[in-house]
Amino acid sequence: MRATLAHKAYEQIKFDIITCAYEPGQQIAQPQLVEKYQIGITPIREALQRLAQEGFLQPIPRFGYVVTSISIPDVYQIYELRAILEPAAAYIAAKIAAQGDLEHLIKNADFSYIPGDRQSIIDFVKNNAKFHLSVAMVTGNRRLVEAISKLLDEMARIFHLGLNFREMSQEVRAEHLAIATAIYNRDPDKAEQTSREEIANSKERILDVLRNRWEKDFNMFQTQNLAGQNFGKLPLEYFQLPHF
Repeated sequence: MRATLAHKAYEQIKFDIITCAYEPGQQIAQPQLVEKYQIGITPIREALQRLAQEGFLQPIPRFGYVVTSISIPDVYQIYELRAILEPAAAYIAAKIAAQGDLEHLIKNADFSYIPGDRQSIIDFVKNNAKFHLSVAMVTGNRRLVEAISKLLDEMARIFHLGLNFREMSQEVRAEHLAIATAIYNRDPDKAEQTSREEIANSKERILDVLRNRWEKDFNMFQTQNLAGQNFGKLPLEYFQLPHF
């Protein structure tokens, strides 16, 4: 029973971390989690330990846990791999996709979200992964699908953070439709180019959000320390401010 409760706590806390209900750098307090999820302290503690092992949380001695920051190098590495794999998938899809798959891609590409609406953003991130995976799946290359799926899983929290801080719904929708249209028209070169451009644009949008967010938090930290306040008792290094 306790193992089941620990897994339930793990799934719920992980979901809230990925969807940025708990933001990068935010403190996670066990008593508050007990109250929020109505689960006992022992299963909560086990869930937090598991999330820390998986890299979602960072244990801080005599403090508890904070949500792991999203680093600029991580973002660059994920997008570098996406820029290799996804344009290739789009190119292959444009050459070999069945007619039924082409029509399905157009349908999957047409989605957006309501800015500020958490459930709408959650649905958008799911639909985004569904679209990119559907392009990979029509290639018939299982390993390509698995590699892209793993990258999109890693991207989920990054997407949620970006969408929560900047409206980009129509930009992304237009880019997805452009990729799907190029594949539908069986233009592999155009599909590859459009996919590459979409990934580059997405990277710049996300990096812009992260830069603005980290600069704001870092400036607030400095201001409060200069005023003699202790910003949540967190030492400077836990902000993990990246070098641009």
